[in-house]
Amino acid sequence: MTSHDALADGEVWDPFATLHRTLWIGGGQWAGKSTVARLLAVRYGVTVYHYDYQDARGHNDRRIARCVARGEPTGEPDPDKVWVHPTPEEMAAETLAGFPDRFEWALDDLRALVSGHPIIAEGWGLRPELVAPVIDSARRMVVMVPTPEFRRHQLRTLPRAASLGHPVSDPARAQANRLARDLLVAEDAVRTAHSLGIRVIEVDGSRDAAAIAEDVADHFSPYLPPHDREA
Repeated sequence: MTSHDALADGEVWDPFATLHRTLWIGGGQWAGKSTVARLLAVRYGVTVYHYDYQDARGHNDRRIARCVARGEPTGEPDPDKVWVHPTPEEMAAETLAGFPDRFEWALDDLRALVSGHPIIAEGWGLRPELVAPVIDSARRMVVMVPTPEFRRHQLRTLPRAASLGHPVSDPARAQANRLARDLLVAEDAVRTAHSLGIRVIEVDGSRDAAAIAEDVADHFSPYLPPHDREA
């Protein structure tokens, strides 16, 4: 099945009722989604699914199989063709076009999880328009996006945020393209979230991760276990 594995009555296939009990954190790159999810995991004992980790590692076999089925090359693309030659608009369009297939793989991962605790799924590929058909309330999702200033701060302070991970012929242009692409993809998430009534949290660096996690916990409070705030 495809398209969120929709059943005849329009419901999403969810054999263990995991998807409908999941809480979702989507948004832009380097907004602190993973950090917030980890803080909530420690504080509330929730189970966390890191989309970005799975997408970069666990889904590679599926990506190769998809290329084979489509008659496309299965090897790694030329880094210059990915980061240097396209415009940021072309890069953003390609990224957004690839999210639906990748989201289906994430749904399969989540279907296999059975937990006695709430599950938080976080990652930039968990797009509002893809999550919306799965959830019963907009309260089950929040979108986190960094301001441009905070994104530049991340570049200065986090080596992994500034690294492409691939050698390219023009690193400066590749990095500029990447930043512009990320901004376009984040703006798309914000527009879509607003249209669906999903909360957006803008991260500007004025508050630490614990304060942002407190906001997210308050948003998810109907679905989280009780917690002693003084603990």
